[in-house]
Amino acid sequence: MSNFVFVLDTNKQMLNPVHPGEARCLLSQGKAAVFRRYPFTIILKQEAESEIKPLQLKIDPGSKTTGLAILNGSRVVWAAELTHRGQAIKNALLSRSQLRRGRRNRKTRYRAPRFLNRTRAEGWLAPSLMHRVKTTLTWVNRLCRYAPVAGISQELVRFDTQVIQNPEISGTEYQQGTLAGYEVREYLLEKWGRKCAYCKAKNTPLQIEHIQPRSKGGSDRVSNLTLACEPCNKAKSNLPVQEFLSGKSDRLKRILAQAKAPLKDAAAVNSTRWALFNALKETGLPVSTGSGGQTKYNRTRLNLPKTHWLDAACVGMVNRLEILTTQPLLIKATGHGTRKMCGTNKYGFPFRHRSRVQIHKGFQTGDIIVANVTALKKIGSYLGRVLCRASGSFDIATKIGKVAGISHKYCQSIHKRDGYAYAL
Repeated sequence: MSNFVFVLDTNKQMLNPVHPGEARCLLSQGKAAVFRRYPFTIILKQEAESEIKPLQLKIDPGSKTTGLAILNGSRVVWAAELTHRGQAIKNALLSRSQLRRGRRNRKTRYRAPRFLNRTRAEGWLAPSLMHRVKTTLTWVNRLCRYAPVAGISQELVRFDTQVIQNPEISGTEYQQGTLAGYEVREYLLEKWGRKCAYCKAKNTPLQIEHIQPRSKGGSDRVSNLTLACEPCNKAKSNLPVQEFLSGKSDRLKRILAQAKAPLKDAAAVNSTRWALFNALKETGLPVSTGSGGQTKYNRTRLNLPKTHWLDAACVGMVNRLEILTTQPLLIKATGHGTRKMCGTNKYGFPFRHRSRVQIHKGFQTGDIIVANVTALKKIGSYLGRVLCRASGSFDIATKIGKVAGISHKYCQSIHKRDGYAYAL
């Protein structure tokens, strides 16, 4: 089932989302019109009285993908997965830095070093990290414009590191709680890629295993823990890892190095969690938080598969969930292009010039359009993103391929470019 449809009244005030079938009936009967495609929103043509029930927006921040879910009580009515472009930003900044350094050092005049007088503001984050905060906040504000969101829940603490390092730090009562094991296990699943450390088996039950056995002086610290399938765990028994992997030096070296390696993705989430939390508080809505272990505990207890949007629905205190949607909106951040007026080749040398004019015949490259061609060789209907030219002859990127040479006279815009790509 698809997501519920957002509804606006005749004054563009938010109403509760409706079932896709009900929205389809309103559109077919002429009682409503499409207001926005992504997220899909309709606007009523006649006044209607409806009891507005407050909704809860839940967020599961991730380094690469963030899960979003809107709940009406215990009912999940809308969901999405937002894919970030943090790595693309990092690569672009690195490429620019390398090209600049090459130009300055290649047969150029001497450039004296500047004083280190550039200071960063408190709470500064790298652009690739700040991007995650801003794109998430963009979609929070966008959803709050089309749905009566009354509160926000965020997974703030990815891992409870105090419980991981020392389970007794908060007392015996907390050590024996239901979440202590979930925090450690979720951390190990992320760190070891959800596969056996010894044979790399996937999609099989994994057990927590001590790299250096406790009977041989090993500790319970997380750096001494790994994941192993049942056959490997039984074969290793209480053998030291050096003895168990004797003759397999490459595998032994990899396991020992990975045991001490930090979590890059977890570090990115931990670096941005408070910035996102403070940004969400500025929206004026009440913000509640939960931990990663609590999210997994809720998802496991409810017997739900692991997806980003279901993780978002399980954030915080959850007694039960009624999943009314199984087809989340897939959102991918693509950016708004570049400001470069000169295109360069792979060596950094210019080879083409870009026009300052971006809008041609009322269209802009990246707009989602529908073209109903009624003449010449390309008769048919085409839906996709448009590549504009000043001549008025456009190209359309559809699901089945690229269609070239479509006149602007046949094109109708249904969604303006906004820096995101969408899929269902």
